Amino acid sequence: MIVAGLTGSIAMGKSTVAAMFAAEGVEVFDADAAVHAYYASDDGRAVEAAFPGTWREGKIDRAVLAMRVAGDPAALARLEAIVHPAVAERRAKFLAAARAAGRRVVVLDIPLLFETGAERSVDCVILVSAPQAEQRRRALARTGMTPQLLDAILARQTHDADKRRGSHVVIDTSGALERTRAQARDVLKMLAAMAGGRRSDA
Repeated sequence: MIVAGLTGSIAMGKSTVAAMFAAEGVEVFDADAAVHAYYASDDGRAVEAAFPGTWREGKIDRAVLAMRVAGDPAALARLEAIVHPAVAERRAKFLAAARAAGRRVVVLDIPLLFETGAERSVDCVILVSAPQAEQRRRALARTGMTPQLLDAILARQTHDADKRRGSHVVIDTSGALERTRAQARDVLKMLAAMAGGRRSDA
């Protein structure tokens, strides 16, 4: 089974490309969705234990949590030490189920692929990218986004140029949607043609 890692910085179009892969019948593990599910489960009480007052109405209040860790690298590190292993466990279960189902190709949608070192555990790294000006335009069009907040987010992410150097394939989302879809389909053809990889016997 070929395991591809899909990543991209904020507002690059990663979620759009992940949806395109899913529409083509590929199983996609969404790391962000896994985090949200963790926060909404009883397991999320581990976060409440570390950050009292964040558990509200049966789940972790992400807005409150975000305020608790904003601008505090040590707090963010504590949170990641709790959440990242939980997401990794869910990812392992996803991969086991995909192998059992005989899937030939799966995609792991991981925003912080490089930041967490997860690029070393996949067969192929797919980066979704666009010019910086387009990225900022898209990001600043989001509700609640400010230039200061965007800069803070980007400061925590590996620079796009470095991600390009570490990726096997780059999907450019700066053009029309159909152009992006064509690139996504070409990538899937490439993955389907691969004979196997180091994760096939994991």
